Amino acid sequence: MADRRQLAADQPAVPADEREAGFAPVACERCGAVALVAKFSPQHTSVQWSGEAVRTCAEFSARVVAGEQTALIDTCASLRDSIDRAVLEGRLTITPP
Repeated sequence: MADRRQLAADQPAVPADEREAGFAPVACERCGAVALVAKFSPQHTSVQWSGEAVRTCAEFSARVVAGEQTALIDTCASLRDSIDRAVLEGRLTITPP
């Protein structure tokens, strides 16, 4: 029977939280809000907002003042531009799932 330590050593490293695998932090160039972002294709982008990022986001703040609920806001144009620039500059890579 194989030693359990050897079996564990043969397994690939698993991130502390698999939900964050493939995600990288991207800071908005407008307000500095940082969200976790994964690009799976040129068209498919996944963004994970933290509570702190939502509170920091200038666009979300302006829309909340106008009466919108953050849960119903589908994107921030400024962060989207920052993501696109990060891809163009090689700071964020497109990694198919």
